[in-house]
Amino acid sequence: MARISWVVLTSIADSNSSQFNMSSADFYINLSPLDRFLDLADPDLYTDVPEDWYVLITDVVGSTQAIDQGHYKEVNLVGASSIIAVLNALDTAEIPFVFGGDGASLLVPPWALHAAREALLSLKTLARKAFQLELRVGVVPVSVVTQRFPLQVAKIRLTPYCNQSSFIGGGLTYATDLVKKNERYQLIKDGEYPANLRGLECHWQDIPSLHGHMVSLIVSALPNNGHSNEVLYQQVIQAIQTIYGDEQRYRPVTPEALNLTFNPRRLILEVKAKTQGKPRWLRILYLVRVLIEIFVGRYLIAFNVKFEKIQWGHYKEDLCAASDYQKIDDALRMVISGTSSQTHQLEAFLKQQRQDGKLIYGMHVSDRALMTCMFMGSREHHIHFIDGADGGYALAARNLKGAVAKIEEQ
Repeated sequence: MARISWVVLTSIADSNSSQFNMSSADFYINLSPLDRFLDLADPDLYTDVPEDWYVLITDVVGSTQAIDQGHYKEVNLVGASSIIAVLNALDTAEIPFVFGGDGASLLVPPWALHAAREALLSLKTLARKAFQLELRVGVVPVSVVTQRFPLQVAKIRLTPYCNQSSFIGGGLTYATDLVKKNERYQLIKDGEYPANLRGLECHWQDIPSLHGHMVSLIVSALPNNGHSNEVLYQQVIQAIQTIYGDEQRYRPVTPEALNLTFNPRRLILEVKAKTQGKPRWLRILYLVRVLIEIFVGRYLIAFNVKFEKIQWGHYKEDLCAASDYQKIDDALRMVISGTSSQTHQLEAFLKQQRQDGKLIYGMHVSDRALMTCMFMGSREHHIHFIDGADGGYALAARNLKGAVAKIEEQ
């Protein structure tokens, strides 16, 4: 099967770039953010993505096998780095993106396509050399996606400096399938430049569940009379709040559960990612610098010092607010902290909904979560990617695929 060459894709982008208007380029920046997560389950609050934009898809090939071999943290870091690399290439321009555990999805306007493509190719090379992981990278024009499925986006305000994207319509899932199954949408060659992962940090210990269980959950609503049924997510979210209480009770990231780490083994993945191809002495120097930063960070937090416009005694609260533990990307994804009893109640509810033909789901239970941090230009502008430990979303997705296979057999 012939691949779309980058000469063709670039010419399409250049053509679109010369034709797109400012409303297309700035449409996401100009979207008004929502204030409640529950509002993201209302299809009327979403906006169509402009036809001249592009969907970027990344995922680690064979991620479940890598996780089974104990490399879940490497998979997680590479997935989150997809977002960091692109944002750095675009000088932290505001674009829609979502972290999926073993990869990410991003949308870019025509003017940003070339830089984003080069950033992901460089990351693809880094993933192979530093972590022996194959990162699949693909690009699909939105105009191709919307021939089959709508692609709509909304955003929610997490903090005054951070918004989180949400997607419905089925278009993002379709774009992902195209990249996985059709080589013409895949980017094959290596990157020409070192990956820029400025802002990537992994300085925190694994985050323990204060209640015993950390559930990574993916719920996909089944069509209702042939129509998409995103409103079902409102019912699922409300059921979760009935079982667990409000968001503060099931949030996986809490100030009391956050602890910086001085363990070099926990910091080595960041060191490998940020110093790939550098001499050993530079790697050691980078590790020493990170350890000094962590020591200073502990001091600033412990003594509530105000530094670089930040009141560090409140930093953990700010970090919790800017964590992406719940989102919608054609499916409802959540990382939930709760008790064993609450996990059983949740699964009983989901099983009944599945038997009623309303949804399918996948879940994975651990006792802690992972957090990968991204800083965008300053310490005030940050977002934190959350996944369950020991496989999280990737293993929940494997269980979801099993549910899909059972439906197809019927």
